[in-house]
Order: sequence, then C-alpha cells, then structure tokens
Amino acid sequence: MKIQELKSMISQSSNIVFFGGAGVSTESNIPDFRSEDGIFQARMNYGYSPEYMLSHEFFMEHTAEFYDYYKNQMIYKDAKPNPAHLALAHLEQAGKLKAVITQNIDGLHQLAGSREVLELHGSVHRNYCIKCRKTYNLQYIIESREIPKCDVCDGIVRPDVVLYNEMLDEDTMNKAVNYIYHADMLIVGGTSLAVYPAAGLIDYYKGNKLVLINKSETPYDSRADLIIHDSIGKVLSEVI
Repeated sequence: MKIQELKSMISQSSNIVFFGGAGVSTESNIPDFRSEDGIFQARMNYGYSPEYMLSHEFFMEHTAEFYDYYKNQMIYKDAKPNPAHLALAHLEQAGKLKAVITQNIDGLHQLAGSREVLELHGSVHRNYCIKCRKTYNLQYIIESREIPKCDVCDGIVRPDVVLYNEMLDEDTMNKAVNYIYHADMLIVGGTSLAVYPAAGLIDYYKGNKLVLINKSETPYDSRADLIIHDSIGKVLSEVI
C-alpha cells in the first residue's frame, strides 16, 4: 500500500529532491560509521573515539595515525552502487529528480549515473595539498606511505572531506537549501536525521510530500506525509 502511495506521489511530482545518509551506502557493504561494530573496533585498535580520529585537531596533531585509520576504515574503493543509487539515477534521467543531497563521501551516486550530487561532507575521491592546493585522486592516497605528500612542494595532501570541528562548505549548503526550498517532493532516506547542521536542511522544505524511508524512527517522523520503515534500496527498486 505504501509503495503504491509513493509511486503516486512521484508520478505527480516534477521537482523531486533526495536527501540521504549512511543507510544508502550500507547496502553497498560500506559500514555505517556510527554502528556499534565500527566504534568498538576503532576504540580497540586505536585507543581513540572515531569522532576524535576524524577531527581537524587529530589530523593536524597525529597525521600519520589519522591516515592509518582513514585508509583502513573510511575508504572502500571496491564498493559498487546498489539499487538505491541506481533508482535515483533513473529518476534524474527521467527528469523527475533534480538533485541528490548526500552526507556520504563515497562517490557512489556519481558512479551510478547521477549528475547533480551535492556532497555535504566532501568526497574521498578529491584530495589536495594544503600548501600549494594541487589536487590528487583517491589512488594517490591509497598508494602513499603513511602521510601522503605533494609531489610538487612536499606539503601534506589531505582528503577533501569535512572533518569534525570543520565547517560545511557554504556554497554547497546554500545550493542544498535552494533545491529543498523549491522542491515539490522531498524524499529522505537512509539517515537517522541526527547529525546537524545537515539534518536541519529538512526545515526548508515547504511542500506536502515529505517522504521518510529509514529502517528506524527519526525525529522528523511526526512531520512526514509518508513514512516507510524499510531498506531504502528495496523500496526505491520496487518503485522504479
């Protein structure tokens, strides 16, 4: 019944925006950063919390340890798009979906074929020298020993991802706000909507087709026009 209702809402919409989180990528076998296993493993192996190891301070003060954790826990170069990514790319190609706004850094939406992807937290595929700003791809980081260094100025190469205690990119946030504000349908999937300021983006949606697709409840369930507690990949593949 709810799948049919979602199909009907999509058919009546022409300016859909999707906002997603880690749950979209767990179906591509990328662990949820906040899962108990991941946090336990990080504390056991490194002695620090994942939040601290992925902070600006840790990167600056313990760069070698940062990269040891980052390479082993945050990079999944063999991950492939799952049915959720593919369904969203299809909706965009059909002219229905105008933008994907994601909290993920894995680049799987683009790999699936989505073109308008706003990455709130950056991407593992983009890296740059903090001194001369030369850019590097993911393979350069993977193949580097300990701390990746720039081959031009010997500066440290860092991922273009937003670390804890760093600000989100203002232009990306403004663009996301604009897309959501003008959307006639907002689909939110695979996120607990617990991480701010990203979760606060939903407040900018003014329409009457707010759809939440998540395995567990979220703080925004009471505001949703349709709630489906199920796998985002399963739901979207059935709809498309």
